[in-house]
Amino acid sequence: MKIGFTVNGTPQEVDVAADMPLLWVLRDVLGLTGTKYGCGAALCGACTVHMDGEAVRSCQVWAEDVAGREVLTIEGLGRPEALHAVQEAWVEQQVAQCGYCQSGQIMQAAALLAKTPAPSDAQIDAAMEGNLCRCGTYPRIRAAIHAAAAKLEG
Repeated sequence: MKIGFTVNGTPQEVDVAADMPLLWVLRDVLGLTGTKYGCGAALCGACTVHMDGEAVRSCQVWAEDVAGREVLTIEGLGRPEALHAVQEAWVEQQVAQCGYCQSGQIMQAAALLAKTPAPSDAQIDAAMEGNLCRCGTYPRIRAAIHAAAAKLEG
C-alpha cells in the first residue's frame, strides 16, 4: 500500500503493508533510527514520536493511520547546531545514562511543554509516567523539563 505523509517536514511516500507499525516504517524503511523499539506494546515510551503535534507510541500506530499526517521524530526536533530547549536541558542536567529511552523521553517532554508551558511536578509526573527509564533518572528528567520550560519562557 502506498502511503503519503510528512516526516520531519519532508513529504514521504512509502510502499508498505497497511498494518506495519509506524516504528518500523521510520526505522527500517526511512532509516530514522533515533526512535527506539522498547516493548512493542506501548508500555515503555521508547518509541514516542509526535503525530500532528500529539505524542504517540509509534509501535502501536499502523502505517495506514499516518496517511496525510505530520510525524515528528527526534531527528526533526532539533539539529546539532540548534538543539530544541528540551534537548539542551537534557544535556545540561546530564539526564542520560544508558540513553536508550531518551529519544522517547525527550519527545514526550516536548509534547508536554507545547501544551503546558510551565508544568508543575505533578503535571510532569502524569505526562511522563508512561515513559520508563531503566537507569532511574526520573529526578533529572523532571529537573530538565523545568529547565526547558524556563528556556522556552525566556
